Amino acid sequence: MMAELTAVLLTGWLHEFRASVAAQREYLTELDSAIGDADHGANLDRGTAAVVAAFEQAPATRLDDLFKRTGMTLVSSVGGASGPLFGTFFLRIGASLGPVASTTGADFGAALSAGLGGVETRGKAALGEKTMLDALAPAIDAWDSAVARHKHVREAAVLAATAAATGRDATAPLVATKGRASYLGERSVGHIDPGAASTTLLFEALATALDGVGK
Repeated sequence: MMAELTAVLLTGWLHEFRASVAAQREYLTELDSAIGDADHGANLDRGTAAVVAAFEQAPATRLDDLFKRTGMTLVSSVGGASGPLFGTFFLRIGASLGPVASTTGADFGAALSAGLGGVETRGKAALGEKTMLDALAPAIDAWDSAVARHKHVREAAVLAATAAATGRDATAPLVATKGRASYLGERSVGHIDPGAASTTLLFEALATALDGVGK
């Protein structure tokens, strides 16, 4: 039986993401120093810390509020491209889910897809262009496939995280055509995209947050 995804569980997801970003800040910075502005780790660390602080002061009970506030906080506190992109992702999730206290795996998948659409529109990017989409799209596809096969949400999250990691690693041989990395042309080959790396952390955090659900 698929478990309900509650505001408490999904707030836990954001906490896990923040902890992972803090732990991997230097790794993300190292990736970004190779093909970007060397600020992805610091920017995302600052933004996720602000998100967690916001909900410690005023916990969210509705999913639209949870993800709207997350998105707005990231947009306002994260510099570079990652703030608007991650912010748009969460804002679209909140708009899709609406004023509910919990959701199903299927509806959460639909919300993730809405977030993906927002990133595509905001970033004017597509798969294969060495961006966060190369981890994000496969992760959401894996989630949806697992839910359609009636897998438990904790298993769906593990499959999504695995797919994200595969997509992340597949960015290394690509030539960047978007963002700061595109200025390097062929010199961007051999480097993992930092946005794909942080997106993988996001889905690994979801798997961690849901690990004990239903056991």
